[in-house]
Amino acid sequence: MDFQASTLWWVLAGLLVVAELLSGTFYLLMLALGAAAAALAAHAGAGLTAQIVAAAVVGGGATAAWHFKRARAPRSAPAASNADVNLDIGQTVIVEAWDAHGLARVRHRGAAWTARHAAPGEPRPGAHLIVAVHGNRLDLAPQER
Repeated sequence: MDFQASTLWWVLAGLLVVAELLSGTFYLLMLALGAAAAALAAHAGAGLTAQIVAAAVVGGGATAAWHFKRARAPRSAPAASNADVNLDIGQTVIVEAWDAHGLARVRHRGAAWTARHAAPGEPRPGAHLIVAVHGNRLDLAPQER
């Protein structure tokens, strides 16, 4: 069976896509783009050196562009304090009293929770916002009025 160079490049691109689906590494898709560029170069009649250069330039360039795009993007907050991950963040609870260690028991979603004062200053009773959730403990900050 006689395979052309373009067929091998397309098979490599497909294998890279499958590897990306199995691993979740988006960079492998960028390398698959490079293999597809090499396959197109092979279809156009370019020699092996030009095909390899096309794969390297497109795959490497796409990988570098994706890396720099991700590096410039703002980092999301940790899951414990990210409202996109935990819908309790930003909810209001009422603290009736704080103990000497800056802890309190509050009711939230029909259950009793341990709460920790997580803001500067002295803890005071009243309305507080949930700023983070750590297991079964809420971190609270006073609600601005």
